[in-house]
Amino acid sequence: MDYQVLLYYNYTKIENAEEFAKEHLAYCKSLNLKGRILVAEEGINGTLSGTIADTNAYMEAMKADPRFADTMFKIDPSEGHAFKKMFVRYRPELVSLKLEEDVDPNQLTGAYLSPKEFKEAILDEETVVIDARNDYEYDLGHFRGAVRPEIRSFRELPEWMREHKEEFMDKRVVTYCTGGIRCEKFSGWLVREGFQDVGQLHGGIATYGKDPEVQGELWDGKMYVFDERIAVEINQVDKQIVGRDWFDGTPCERYINCANPECNRQILASLENEEKHLGSCSAACAQHPKNRYVEEHGLTREEAASRLAAFA
Repeated sequence: MDYQVLLYYNYTKIENAEEFAKEHLAYCKSLNLKGRILVAEEGINGTLSGTIADTNAYMEAMKADPRFADTMFKIDPSEGHAFKKMFVRYRPELVSLKLEEDVDPNQLTGAYLSPKEFKEAILDEETVVIDARNDYEYDLGHFRGAVRPEIRSFRELPEWMREHKEEFMDKRVVTYCTGGIRCEKFSGWLVREGFQDVGQLHGGIATYGKDPEVQGELWDGKMYVFDERIAVEINQVDKQIVGRDWFDGTPCERYINCANPECNRQILASLENEEKHLGSCSAACAQHPKNRYVEEHGLTREEAASRLAAFA
């Protein structure tokens, strides 16, 4: 494979972050990279794809900048670009918990756990493992025994934790996310809320899956990623499928977006069920006048109507 996908972040001070974002976009384009990067005064968070030569050049340039010299890059081989375009956008925050008082991970965060230490935490019955991602990410894959917060967005996590504070307060709490960036702030928030023993998986699931000692063990399913791949393998030991088809509950690891542009809900669905249900999560969405599946497949009204019987 001649391409690579990079996943990284760094909480580091960036002055004139808006101007830096513009300059960084031009630099990425000069290397023919594609992906999404967020830039804020508090740091940078990105995922990119490109040839091995171009992505290596990018990492070398970042490492040469004192602000980003200690950046941990997670690298996946790829058969081609994992993105269609290149975006670098300025944001007030890299990840948002919508807190009245923000958390600075350089000042307050949970203890970093290596993959081996995190695996030991999973096996400890007295430790609570909290998935800091969204519900649809959890449904595709998660650590064995991890708690699934009922949230659709990261910013909902603090309120959910407050509702369960008494349940978890006296226990050791460890958390994890895709690349580690969400856990930096979330674990710091847990410490500030009074949780006494808080840890986080350093480098996230992406690092855990590549560690030669643990080899992704105790991870079930696939890891959700925010690029064209959608899902990647983590467990190299005893992989189990945990995703379930939205329609019939059979094992499934294939995500689609609901074809109703006003819904766009992500659901797990086999190719057969996607075809049967017009790529939609419900009968109402299947009948939407701008249903993308109907338009993309050139179905007539009669053909679309005949499939709607599947929702009866």
